[in-house]
Amino acid sequence: MQFDPYSPEALLSNVSATRRSIVSTPLLFEFMKAIQLVATGEPLAIVEVEDPTPAMGEVTISVGAAGICRSDVHYRSGSRPVSTLPLIPGHEIAGVVSEIGPAVDDVSVGDRVSIHYLVSCGSCPQCKAGREQFCETGEMFGLDRDGGYAELVVAPARNLHAIPDGVGMEIAAIMMCSSATSLHALRRGRLVEGESVAVIGCGGLGISAIKIAQSLGASEVFGLDIDLGKLEMVESLGAVALDVSRAGELEVDVALELVGLPETMRASVDALGFQGRAVAVGLAHEPFSLHSFNDLILREAEVIGASDHFGSEIDELFGMVVDGRLDLSDVVTGTVPLEAGEVNAALDRLEAFDGGVRSVILS
Repeated sequence: MQFDPYSPEALLSNVSATRRSIVSTPLLFEFMKAIQLVATGEPLAIVEVEDPTPAMGEVTISVGAAGICRSDVHYRSGSRPVSTLPLIPGHEIAGVVSEIGPAVDDVSVGDRVSIHYLVSCGSCPQCKAGREQFCETGEMFGLDRDGGYAELVVAPARNLHAIPDGVGMEIAAIMMCSSATSLHALRRGRLVEGESVAVIGCGGLGISAIKIAQSLGASEVFGLDIDLGKLEMVESLGAVALDVSRAGELEVDVALELVGLPETMRASVDALGFQGRAVAVGLAHEPFSLHSFNDLILREAEVIGASDHFGSEIDELFGMVVDGRLDLSDVVTGTVPLEAGEVNAALDRLEAFDGGVRSVILS
């Protein structure tokens, strides 16, 4: 039988071997390798930190894959401040359960799982209203608590989603953000079967959004970007590839803005037809111009914000993959090891809008 380096047995064995190599003399605690954001505006650093210990209702995950997201670029630069420093980034996480804390009954060591990155209380008014991303005490992995750029991560058991057979670790990881956030954005845009969609920004979120829109029955999907390589990939998916400067030629029902620049947000509004909905997803730090009469009133158009996603949408995505309605196998276009130099280089490429589609750290 061919050896699978990302099987549960291999991942758990690798973590044990790393412990033995790091800890050469008997110590009270064991240590793991991680990549930390130590200071904003500075490169991430490789460190050895104490193993995390699961508390009540938590489990420890041996990380198999962690996606590198454009959000991590913002956290590193400080344009989106993190809650505390130092911090281990990484909110797209998949791996294998390696330790179970107290009061956890429905998870077993060796289970292949991915982590919903929003930790909510479930009891505040926002959670009860079904708006878990606005939880009054909510936290996000890689922003408010240590994330997946490490060998191990601790998570509440209720945040775990079993990875279906046949779905690789790297695909399960990117589904936790780029795919789930794209699905949520399309839901916020109220896409119905037979409507047209424009996706502005064809990186990790964009390629997922194109595939999901097609799976949901969009009549025509346009992918807009300025990168020729990404536009070639758009065409290979059966979507219409356009330079973003041509957004005004369209009249779509739903336009997703996934970049976070004033120019691309403006393009998403320009692309709308009558009663069209532009959905803002990209992390923007500057305003964009909007003429209420020409842009909105004359067309009864809308501009809608989309923040993160729901845990239930992760289950919906996995269902689409299992049913064969969604294939995300080509969304991951690069992998790097858990080494600071290579991870910083991947973030540098993303910051320069030259990061491919999605890169993933394989532990």
